[in-house]
Amino acid sequence: MNNGKVIVITGGSRGIGAKTALEAARRGLGVILTYNANPDAAHALVREIEAAGGKAVALRLDVAIASSFAAFRADVERALATTWNATHLSGLVNNAGYGLFQPIAAVTEAEFDGLFNVHLKGPFFLTQALLPLLRKGSSIVNLTSATTRVAFAGVAPYASFKGGLAVLTRYMAKEFGELGIRVNSVSPGPIRTELGGGLNDEFEALLSSQTALGRVGEPEEVARAITTLLTDDSGWINAQDIEVSGGYVI
Repeated sequence: MNNGKVIVITGGSRGIGAKTALEAARRGLGVILTYNANPDAAHALVREIEAAGGKAVALRLDVAIASSFAAFRADVERALATTWNATHLSGLVNNAGYGLFQPIAAVTEAEFDGLFNVHLKGPFFLTQALLPLLRKGSSIVNLTSATTRVAFAGVAPYASFKGGLAVLTRYMAKEFGELGIRVNSVSPGPIRTELGGGLNDEFEALLSSQTALGRVGEPEEVARAITTLLTDDSGWINAQDIEVSGGYVI
């Protein structure tokens, strides 16, 4: 069943992105999910969504390559037409990303540029490219991070660009308001994902001890928050950075 709304989720083949795709489809949204290096996981997720009665399409996208966004927009337009008989999107989730744990003194220019391209430049220009497809009433959700609030040694470039994305979220909300488009960001705390190599037992215990609810979060918990922002239930929430962290370092 589909309610006529279709969204794009970048980095949708695993982790928070994959759980968001599943949750969005469960709530009746059509899903265009992107992958970069793992087509098998992306297409398996599409089959899972379809088996549950939803509709989804997987498209390849490297968010670090802004020059590819015009071609990606054309791919989205074709997917909308052939799968949903539609011409417009109702939402965009800028989720794709990766982690790097490296002290400032050791970060290379290439590592810095790679994180910048994926976490700030990519969302900026991908949103610009897809903006003409977003209809009135659409919602954009950018994935930021609790590391912008709590300094954690070894993630300075990542956190800096996520902080930039939080600021960009407010500016998008300001400029896109006249189009009837809401823009918010979701800021996960410690989550059980593969980002940055995942969690070992010792690291998980440390993070759990720093969280009011005494554990790390699950991707599904972030996915539910993201998906709620994509629906009319959050129709008056705009220009906000919403932390989903269980009370991390409070």
